[in-house]
Amino acid sequence: MKKKEFEKAMEPLSVRLAEMAYWAKATGQRIVILFEGRDTAGKGGAINTIADVLNPRQCKVVALSKPSEAEQGQWYFQRYVEHLPTKGEIALFDRSWYNRAGVERVMGFATPEQVDTFLEQTPVFEKMLTDDGILLLKYWLCCDQDEQEQRFAERFDDPLKRYKLSPMDAEARTRYDEYTKAREHMLKATHTKHAPWTLVDFNSQKQGRLTLVADLLDRLPEMKIPKPDFELTPLNGEPSKESFSVLKPLPDYEG
Repeated sequence: MKKKEFEKAMEPLSVRLAEMAYWAKATGQRIVILFEGRDTAGKGGAINTIADVLNPRQCKVVALSKPSEAEQGQWYFQRYVEHLPTKGEIALFDRSWYNRAGVERVMGFATPEQVDTFLEQTPVFEKMLTDDGILLLKYWLCCDQDEQEQRFAERFDDPLKRYKLSPMDAEARTRYDEYTKAREHMLKATHTKHAPWTLVDFNSQKQGRLTLVADLLDRLPEMKIPKPDFELTPLNGEPSKESFSVLKPLPDYEG
């Protein structure tokens, strides 16, 4: 899909995203959206597609680094709980508590016992969230290995993207099938009526973003909220220009 095609298709969806934010603020709805998937699947791009439309005061992106020593001693879900939204807010999780069932399991950062406990506790934890009124949406972004390899190569060759790669990414490349097995195990345990999973094909990232955003909007309740009733009346007199007495703006950049 060409960039212009994507942007044209996103226009009406962007309007609906803005309406979603207005609805959430007006009703006090709390929205949590999880983005999970393999490395290079397109989580960051999908999140930016949504976040770029919304007010950062209302919509926050949660992308946690590896847990600190203190966090390793906490209840596993504890460091995620503090990033849950308050009323009227939207939280987009770039990876989430599902790290335990994915990368931590496959790369050996969690024991089998810890993974089993996580898979047992997660449906209960998520039931607590949804019972409290949080709207929880969980997306897994799907990507074939040949497409993943191409994206890894593009990152490696691009000086603006190479920083995203790490030795762990290089190791994860060789464990594609292990990640598939871990995902299927996770889905079987955590795809519930109160917090179902949705899989989206992201072999084409632009098409995947459109599919995900459209599905997200279709899952929301009716969002008919009256708009503020006011008018922008004409100014009294001619518009003013900027004036400076203490400092002046930088000269224009000329390259």
